[in-house]
Amino acid sequence: MEQEMSLPQYKSTTLHSIIVEVAAADVGEIPPTLSRALHALVLKWLAIANPAIAETIHASQNSPLTISGLLGNRRRGGVRVGDYFYFRIGLLDGSLIASLMQGFEQSETQTLVLADFPFVLRNMYALPGTHHLAGAADYALLFNPPQVLYELELHFLSPTSFKQNKSVQTFPLPELVFNSLHRRWNVFAPSEYHLPTCEWSALVTAYELKTYALKMEGGTEVGAQGWVRYKFNESEIARIATILANFAFFAGVGRKTAMGMGQTQLIMQNFKTQNFKNPVTRVMR
Repeated sequence: MEQEMSLPQYKSTTLHSIIVEVAAADVGEIPPTLSRALHALVLKWLAIANPAIAETIHASQNSPLTISGLLGNRRRGGVRVGDYFYFRIGLLDGSLIASLMQGFEQSETQTLVLADFPFVLRNMYALPGTHHLAGAADYALLFNPPQVLYELELHFLSPTSFKQNKSVQTFPLPELVFNSLHRRWNVFAPSEYHLPTCEWSALVTAYELKTYALKMEGGTEVGAQGWVRYKFNESEIARIATILANFAFFAGVGRKTAMGMGQTQLIMQNFKTQNFKNPVTRVMR
């Protein structure tokens, strides 16, 4: 079994959601999935500032990165020069942000080629409020949510799946969703905020899901997109679920979260429209 590597010397208590905006530099069809290219690009930017960080992340079984697919409007018949797209980078260790921004700045004037299609870099949005998906939080803040949610709704924004008994499960069962988040939380959160093991006695009270195939370089991955509402009856379980549901905005859920899968967001029932565009975590300003 491969030995897990970590970044103890770089550990930070903050988390970030960063948006990178690009524009097409040619006309034509963009490949359906750029997950591997985007992952390689982020590692390249980190390597410019510190090659050791990129090598450690590449070898780690617990990546501190989540990376969305390329988002934006793809025209029928192919994109045009100047069409805007963006992707989101989640950092579970805030000490990586300085290296990431340094690599971005040094690449800013270069042509960006993703899977043989040229783009130009436009902007990076790292500060909360500069983009509806940009945000930041702190493990201490997430650990003390202002409100415990006994019923919460998670939106799975990209295909999401889980490893279960050596097979792939596409339905986001409570124990699969929250165990996935729980494991990553305890890897990256400071030890004083580690969460105890839970028996997830939660109910799925409503859902609207469809399965989608994500064409990746290594083959097709199938996952569920849509929303699921979970209900918790025990106060301590509900408290931990609330922490993890807010964490999901940065960490993603399930498999291949560094390759565009498992993008997830908590939706507050009373403010569904507004909060779909903003993380419900308290942000650092």
